[in-house]
Amino acid sequence: MKILVTGGLGFIGSHTVVELQNEGFDVVVIDDLSNSSIEVLSGIEAITGKKPDFEQIDLRDKTAVQDFFEKYSDVSGIIHFAASKAVGESVENPLLYYENNIGSLVYLLQGLQAKPESHFIFSSSCTVYGQAEKMPITESAPIQAAMSPYGNTKQIGEEIIQDVAKVTGINSILLRYFNPVGAHESVNIGELPKGTPQNLVPFITQTAIGLREQLSVFGSDYPTPDGTCIRDYIHVVDLAKAHVTALKRLINKENKDKVEIFNLGTGKGSSVLEVINAFEKVSGQKLNYKIVDKRPGDITEAYADTERANNVLGWKAELSLEEALASAWKWEQKIRS
Repeated sequence: MKILVTGGLGFIGSHTVVELQNEGFDVVVIDDLSNSSIEVLSGIEAITGKKPDFEQIDLRDKTAVQDFFEKYSDVSGIIHFAASKAVGESVENPLLYYENNIGSLVYLLQGLQAKPESHFIFSSSCTVYGQAEKMPITESAPIQAAMSPYGNTKQIGEEIIQDVAKVTGINSILLRYFNPVGAHESVNIGELPKGTPQNLVPFITQTAIGLREQLSVFGSDYPTPDGTCIRDYIHVVDLAKAHVTALKRLINKENKDKVEIFNLGTGKGSSVLEVINAFEKVSGQKLNYKIVDKRPGDITEAYADTERANNVLGWKAELSLEEALASAWKWEQKIRS
C-alpha cells in the first residue's frame, strides 16, 4: 500500500516515515524544503535501509498537486503534516498561515476524494482547545476560540475534514498532539529548525551548545506552581508510532466513525523551568536563561487525558521526558560536530 506523507522530511514527518517503512509500507514524501533539508532522506535510508520516493512540491500549487495524483494514482492514504506551525509567527503573518495550512489541505482532499475508499490522517494540535477549562484535556473538551491564527487553521482543518468525510469515501483520524520533542535513537534524524527555533527544546539545545547566547523564558507569573507555562512533552518516536497505529486502524476498518479524534500526549504536564532542570540533569550542561515578557498567543497550561488513545486506539507513550531530552542533546551535538 502506497502512503503519501506530506512534510515527510520535517521533524515529526521524517520519524513517521521511518516507522511506516519499518512496518512495510511503501512511502512517497512531499516536502517543499522550506523548513527541512533534503539530507533527511539519507537519514531515513540509514535507519530503514530504504529511501522513500520524494517529490519537492509546494502544496499551495494546485496544478502541481493534481499532477502528483496523476503520477501516483496508487496512493490510497495520506498522513498530512505539511503546514506552517509557529504560534508567534502566525500572529505576525496570519495570511501566510491561512494560505499554506488551509489551501494545501483542500487540494490534497480533492486529490483523494476521487478514490472509492481512502485514508487520511491529519496532524492536528492541542491548540484547538485554546485554554481548556479543565486539566487533563479530554477529546470532548469544548473547542475554544483559537488564541492564534495557527490554532485557528487546525480548527478549520478539522471542520473541513468532517464535512468532506460525510460525502466521500475518505475515512479520517484527527490526531491532536501536544508538544513533540526528542530525536531518533540512531541520531540520524531529529529536529532541524531553520533560523531561530520557535519551540522550547531546540532553543535549549542550541543554547547549551553555544549557538544561542541565552534562552528566553516567556513569563514567570502564570498561575502555575513555578509561574511558567505547562505543556505535555511527548517523545517524537512515540508520536510517530501513533500515526502508524492510526493508519492501520483505518486500513483494518476498526474505526467506529468516518472521522475519529485522539489526543496524543503523555498525560503529564511539565513547566518550562522543569524542562530546563531536566535537561541540565541529563546533559550535565548549565543553561543560561532569562525571564522575559509573555508571548501573545501562549496559553497557561495544556496536558492530555490519554485514556481514549490508550484504550480505543491501542497506543501509549512509552518514552520519558528525560529520554527525549537526552536524545535531543545527542542530536544537537551530532549536527554541530
